[in-house]
Amino acid sequence: MDLGLRNAGAVVVGGGRGMGLATARCLADDGARVAVVARSAADLDRATEDLARRGSPDAIGLVADICDEQRVEEVFAELGRRWGGELNILVNAAGPDVQGTFEELTDEQWRRAIDQGAMGMVHTVRAALPLLRKAEWARIVNFSAHSTQRQSTVLAAYTAAKAVVNSVSKNLSLLLAPDEILVNVVSPGSVATEALVGWARSVGLDGPDGVDPYRLMDAITEHFGHPAHLPRAGLPEEVGAVAAFLASRRNSYMTGANVNVDGGSDFL
Repeated sequence: MDLGLRNAGAVVVGGGRGMGLATARCLADDGARVAVVARSAADLDRATEDLARRGSPDAIGLVADICDEQRVEEVFAELGRRWGGELNILVNAAGPDVQGTFEELTDEQWRRAIDQGAMGMVHTVRAALPLLRKAEWARIVNFSAHSTQRQSTVLAAYTAAKAVVNSVSKNLSLLLAPDEILVNVVSPGSVATEALVGWARSVGLDGPDGVDPYRLMDAITEHFGHPAHLPRAGLPEEVGAVAAFLASRRNSYMTGANVNVDGGSDFL
């Protein structure tokens, strides 16, 4: 499917690895100019080399902690200079690295979760809006999580931050509708990212070809009680494909939606 992304300017925050990188790859495959933002310079180097081999030969990697509002503003000012003051796509795929139950979490962990998972998204949208408004067409895609619909006790602060993302995104879809800037949310379920695969290996789930997504779902069901209708975990590229569609010109009338990519787990 041609997503209509040829020469579109796209920024993927949290695009150095995992579902963010998978989304960036989908955008590059369709011919978008892609910039990825992450905290790790090493991740960005690998990501931009990969994207350059695809459809984004001038892929850009920018190091930033999105909790630092000033640095975020600098990043988008630089992109504005490079891309003629316009931006078509903003994808926020970064998330908090905080886990723990309500009773375990400290105030500092709560603050870090909200800063990384919610305020970072606020910073990027605020900095990107002038560029998005100047473009012929524009989309915002924010990553949430299926745990906002099916709670996990070990993700109390993480899920709270993602719930903020849901609410702010819905508000933005209303605010930006007159500008025809479409704002949508992707809510992944159990996806075989590096973090989840690392956990699986820590509990002894591994093999010569890595962690099998079917065995991974079995382990998730056993340890967390969060099965899906489908008998396997998802893959980052499956989430990336949905996010890329929402970010594309082919999505011309969907805004304010929260799209589950979770193997059906919300129906259980």
